[in-house]
Amino acid sequence: MEWLSADWLGTPAWFWLAFAALVAALTAFDLGVLHREDREMGVGESLALTAFYIAFALAFGAWIWAEKGADLGLKYYTGFFIEKALSIDNVFVISLIFSFFAIPARYQYRALLWGIIAVIVLRGVMIAGGAALVAEAHWVLYLFAAFLISTGLKMLVSGNEPPDVGNHPAVRWLCSQLRVTKDLHGQHFMVTLPDEKTGRPVRAVTPLFVALVVINLADIVFAVDSVPAIFAITTDTFVVYTSNIMAVLGLRALYFALAAMIRRFTHLKYALAAVLVFIGGKIFVSDFLLDGDKIPPLFSLGVTFALLGAGVGYSWWRTRNETVNAAG
Repeated sequence: MEWLSADWLGTPAWFWLAFAALVAALTAFDLGVLHREDREMGVGESLALTAFYIAFALAFGAWIWAEKGADLGLKYYTGFFIEKALSIDNVFVISLIFSFFAIPARYQYRALLWGIIAVIVLRGVMIAGGAALVAEAHWVLYLFAAFLISTGLKMLVSGNEPPDVGNHPAVRWLCSQLRVTKDLHGQHFMVTLPDEKTGRPVRAVTPLFVALVVINLADIVFAVDSVPAIFAITTDTFVVYTSNIMAVLGLRALYFALAAMIRRFTHLKYALAAVLVFIGGKIFVSDFLLDGDKIPPLFSLGVTFALLGAGVGYSWWRTRNETVNAAG
């Protein structure tokens, strides 16, 4: 059993196995026990399940703190909360995708679950690639930092216009390349139907499958922001991956609560932009102004909380005033 203690990407193999077992158990419990049948999730249930996932993620962070030290424990929490906040934008896009493909709420949860499973794999590939790049060349972190700063500044000046899902090139290409049914067929992603011309049975994908593919493509785009952000906090691959996945795991539960009040978070992007600029700027400050001295993780966590808290407060205040003005 010596292989359990063998180093794998800077962390003993049993750490990775324990995390994989936890994720598998959570997914099986979620799908096999809580949501064995397709049904619409209410806001109350969504918030309760979200609280459970957040509590579980915080407890996992406490285990990292105990096993890897306070420094990495704080970095895990910082990465977790940043990814959780960035997920709000993801929720907005997912809501648009489901609306475009007319996916009923009772089928959305199962689609999101399979989407999360794909995210676990895709994020793992991206993080492994990022870790390999950083290990070979430290200067890659400067590219990550510059990208985060430019992305944050772009978010500050960009408008709030929602993306046009129907005219997106990826959506048009998928619909042109795949045999897509006109109607949904329950929770099925693929069905066998008679061909309209020959009458022979053929396999076709449903709109639910296309929505799932588009959601995963959207997550790849969002990961381009979130993965460099966590690498700017720490290069410990285990902390990078676990904080990212723990934040994403609860996304499907959080979705149904946020989707019902997404309008109230339309101005949060300014806080997210400030967080990205701060995280990116932190690398340049540490290496060029502080002669390699790292900014304390507790300070980074505090600034992240302050920015996100201010963003949430401003967004709720701003949308409240807009609602009052509209009613008047």
